[in-house]
Amino acid sequence: MHFGIFNLMSLRDNPGGIGGIIEDTRTMVRLAEDIGFEIAWFAEHHFTNYSISVSPLMVAAHMAGITSRIKLGAGVVVLPLYHPMRVAQEIALLDQLSGGRAVLGVGTGYQAYEFERYGAAVAEKTDIFLEYWSIVEQALTEGRAALKGRYVDVPEAVFTVRPQQRPMPPVYCTSPHPPILKALAKWGGIPFVTAGWRGSQALPGITEKVREAWVAGGLDGRSMPVALQQYVHVTDSKEEALEAAERARWVGRLVHGLRSNVLTLDGSHVVAAPFPNEPPLEVFRDNLLIGDAHYVAERLIAEIRTLWPSHYNCFFQFGDMPVARARRSLERFGAEVLPLVEKELGPLDRIGR
Repeated sequence: MHFGIFNLMSLRDNPGGIGGIIEDTRTMVRLAEDIGFEIAWFAEHHFTNYSISVSPLMVAAHMAGITSRIKLGAGVVVLPLYHPMRVAQEIALLDQLSGGRAVLGVGTGYQAYEFERYGAAVAEKTDIFLEYWSIVEQALTEGRAALKGRYVDVPEAVFTVRPQQRPMPPVYCTSPHPPILKALAKWGGIPFVTAGWRGSQALPGITEKVREAWVAGGLDGRSMPVALQQYVHVTDSKEEALEAAERARWVGRLVHGLRSNVLTLDGSHVVAAPFPNEPPLEVFRDNLLIGDAHYVAERLIAEIRTLWPSHYNCFFQFGDMPVARARRSLERFGAEVLPLVEKELGPLDRIGR
């Protein structure tokens, strides 16, 4: 098992605005590399302050220039919003620019607000994904592609730019649809499992739902790899723990609005209104890995023992958290939490196999 750092890059109250978020992300990625994290992930969202990372491949390419070891992941490319011929070339170029450090996360997306503004049909996202993936797969693995499909008509094309990693960069997926899981499993595709603010209590159930989809795709459920994603904040302060929980709640409110497509906007900013049956702030804190180093380690160990992931992705700077706090949390995670995890579970590289 190895660790990743997730960068949603939300804009809420950052004193530096968009430039401040970009600089904060540089800071966190460099620190994660120094600590020994395996992958830095960058989200993709459009048209709201939920995320300024409108192109994870572009952000990853930028980060390639300021890092040397950490792998750089699109978390994820929302494939139905692209022309597959273009995105295939950009994936290959990222892998070349980074010296073979690209990691490819792909998904169907879920925000109708984004699809509408691209003129894409969110109801047909799975079918679009599969057709576009067939082109991306050809381009990356064979260096050529052609398809006369329902959504795109591509004449025979040969690609100059190919990935440095062959047959393609490592693949992860956030869309638990049986045909998608089956298509990506061919290349070792790993399902991402996240419960958002519902955290530890919901992760096992969601993982089992993904496993059911995996089996429905004709795959062996016992061999399904798992990548987890969780909010993490290491602090000894009860007050700061609740402040972190409030930022997680803010993200959860935006997700609810964007997922339901019932939005109130102030310009491009989503008004973070409470969602139906929203629990008390303490529930957000208790669902997530928020607390002192020993508490976070205990919770992390329990999740690993239960779900045995091959990858664990940590979301440190959620809700546009002040970077000093996010950085301190990440530093303590590396210095205090990880040694406790390894003491209890042994070498990380033996987990998730």
